[in-house]
Amino acid sequence: MRGVVQRVKEASVSVDGQVIGAIEAGLLVLLGITQEDTEEDMDYMARKIMNLRIFDDDQGVMNQSVQDIAGSVLLISQFTLYGDARKGNRPSYIAAAKGEVAEPIYEKMVALLREKGISVATGSFGADMAVSLVNDGPVTILLDSERMF
Repeated sequence: MRGVVQRVKEASVSVDGQVIGAIEAGLLVLLGITQEDTEEDMDYMARKIMNLRIFDDDQGVMNQSVQDIAGSVLLISQFTLYGDARKGNRPSYIAAAKGEVAEPIYEKMVALLREKGISVATGSFGADMAVSLVNDGPVTILLDSERMF
């Protein structure tokens, strides 16, 4: 499981011109899922998303998590995070989970974060979405449950 985590002042997602999910201060997380992802991968990613200390404290040091600032998460499924463009110019998405596998995992991630007290907004799985954000910093962190980076 991979995540691109961006600290945002605000973010939203629209489908067919209609906003379906929006947050104020918090994290925009683009989430890539593979066929092999397990409960362990979900737990790892949820812990990282919740506890990643990338928000400033009173001294201006990145020392607070999204929980500490009472922020929200906008979680968007993005299979292209497993695009492999090492060979040729057209990325291969073989490593990305098919929709019927990925969607239940994505929904479990949403539920897991909510169970832990995080306010979570979402996109629409599999839809053509327009994501808007105001990056804060900018601060962008890459996460991988297999610790590839």
